[in-house]
Amino acid sequence: MTITRVFDILPQLQEKHNKANALAAKENGQWVTYSTKDFTDSVNNLSYGLLNLGIEREDKIAIIANNRPEWNFADFAIQQSGAVSVPIYPTISEGDLKFIICDAKIKYIFVSSKDIYAKVKKAIEGTTSVKEIFTFDKIDGAKNWTELVEMGKLNPKAAEIENIKKSIKPTDLLTILYTSGTTGNPKGVMLSHDNLISNSLASQTLCPFQSNWKALSFLPLNHVYERMLTTLYFYLGISIYYAESIESIGENLKEVKPEVFSTVPRLLEKVYDKIVAKGSDQIGIKKKLFFWALDLGLRYELNGANGWFYELQLKIANKLIFSKWREALGGNIVAVVSGGAALQPRLSRVFNAAKIIVLEGYGLTETSPVISVNNFLPNGIRFGTVGTVIDKVTVKIAEDGEILVKGPNVMLGYYNRPDATAEAIDQEGWFHTGDIGEFIDNRFLKITDRKKEIFKTSGGKYIAPVMIENKLKESPFIEQVMVIGENQKYASALIIPAFAFIKEYCKIKNIDYTNNEEIIKNPMIKDRINEEVEKVNNDLAQYEKIKRSQLLSREWTIEKNEMTPKLSLKRKIIMDTNKDLIDKIYGTE
Repeated sequence: MTITRVFDILPQLQEKHNKANALAAKENGQWVTYSTKDFTDSVNNLSYGLLNLGIEREDKIAIIANNRPEWNFADFAIQQSGAVSVPIYPTISEGDLKFIICDAKIKYIFVSSKDIYAKVKKAIEGTTSVKEIFTFDKIDGAKNWTELVEMGKLNPKAAEIENIKKSIKPTDLLTILYTSGTTGNPKGVMLSHDNLISNSLASQTLCPFQSNWKALSFLPLNHVYERMLTTLYFYLGISIYYAESIESIGENLKEVKPEVFSTVPRLLEKVYDKIVAKGSDQIGIKKKLFFWALDLGLRYELNGANGWFYELQLKIANKLIFSKWREALGGNIVAVVSGGAALQPRLSRVFNAAKIIVLEGYGLTETSPVISVNNFLPNGIRFGTVGTVIDKVTVKIAEDGEILVKGPNVMLGYYNRPDATAEAIDQEGWFHTGDIGEFIDNRFLKITDRKKEIFKTSGGKYIAPVMIENKLKESPFIEQVMVIGENQKYASALIIPAFAFIKEYCKIKNIDYTNNEEIIKNPMIKDRINEEVEKVNNDLAQYEKIKRSQLLSREWTIEKNEMTPKLSLKRKIIMDTNKDLIDKIYGTE
């Protein structure tokens, strides 16, 4: 069976990978599984229900929900009925939500919970397009999605759905994904069936996937990264288990014992910090062994490049120490896929040394998303890079260093924004990513910075902040950091200390720790963090060095609109919020 549209996967899934646990989620503390038949029946009946509502071709239907099987039931039903899905982040602000509803002229909305239902009810006040909201959870006074399923069962429209499916071309619009961006209104990225399918098929050989695998899913399904991987998992017959929340990932990994999961660097950093904190709590020989193994891991090179004696030591470290790391991830992990932001190379090294293979990749919503990725093919991994370019995609580096992309993964354009589309895709069909990069050994793509984030000092020197920030975050004392200095004489940094680590440090050094606000004023802590900054400064050019820094007392979060859902910094908002501190750094009133 040739797969050219996303919904083509369902009959193939039933024919080739008919299983009892196609999907699973925790309900009331118990894992509930859905068979391939449950999946297919729910999708078909829901699509019949949508037709009974009077859904027409290319009507827009939104899904605003946490990761759960119902998300997929709704998504595939929307596809089969010829409508267009508009998945939206559950954490979206009311203003952005209202904008999307009006911009896309959303007709129906699926929501998961009471909170989201209340947010949507408020957002649709004064709008005219929305006809009904359906909920996944049972909520008093709200229509439940099962009402549509029952409507479909009573009046099945199988022949009509088949005719609609036959009329849909691979190049037709599948979905509109609104990117949060760091400024202005969200832009709707239009992706076709072919965009998502081509990206999934090009990724299938990059890891030794097996149909008996389980994947744990916790990154938002409305983001193209997890959605493409979900499409790939369904295509390959891999079972998907949805984590309860970000906080429960550790526990869910042990319960599910998956072979694969996808993540963002921020979460891998937290996993690493947790492991190191646990190692620090050990005493005597156990502590010495832990840090001996950790040091080995941080020096890891591929293909035995460190020599036979190092490899012998690594075998011992794997048996004594790193085996416990693997157990903490469920014991079956074959690959962890990392994307969405730059991963510190030291994390790639230490996890790969511990036989937890981290495949760092690169892409954007506009490229469905994968452009390049480290992989299991011979010599397919290079630390500090985002891997090799995937099949059928072409990358070239422009004169100014910008990464340009062509291929079947490039979006149709921005919804209702021909101006923005023309700016992003030039007349020769090259998509301009806005990222700066280079090729290493003519094979491996390396991202050096984000074009828009590079700034110029008053002395005319260009500074790439992300590279410096990643170096600073390697310190156990530093949790988050933002390098600043546009149009100023020198670079500075806003630093959020790693408070959990500093608490332990204070115990050892007999420093009184009352709260975060007080500890960032403590001269001993300030000096200790400055030492970490100076270590990084030693490897920087004179004009890149961090001359001054200010410590902040709380982490930047998505909830406070300081980070995107991919956990990238919203620099302008952070700058505006901390204007007084920045003025203090640069001595202005």
